[in-house]
Amino acid sequence: MSVPRPKLKFLHPKTSMSPARLDAFRRLATDKLKASLQAGQSGSLKARPDGTVLDGHHRLTVLLERGVDINTLPRGRTEKK
Repeated sequence: MSVPRPKLKFLHPKTSMSPARLDAFRRLATDKLKASLQAGQSGSLKARPDGTVLDGHHRLTVLLERGVDINTLPRGRTEKK
């Protein structure tokens, strides 16, 4: 039986995100955004064991706007430094 993962939580507030980057990601298809977050990609989704997102904030924000359950996406683990 697998252990449930904690829900993702953003390290930075939405107000600190780049509007230009959000607009650029909004032009991409949902499948492309999801694929860009997969492990092994440059800029893959990385999160601490507690669910704190370290990389992928802008893409995850766009996916949330589209109603995607971001908590089901595969994530790479990064230990807190």
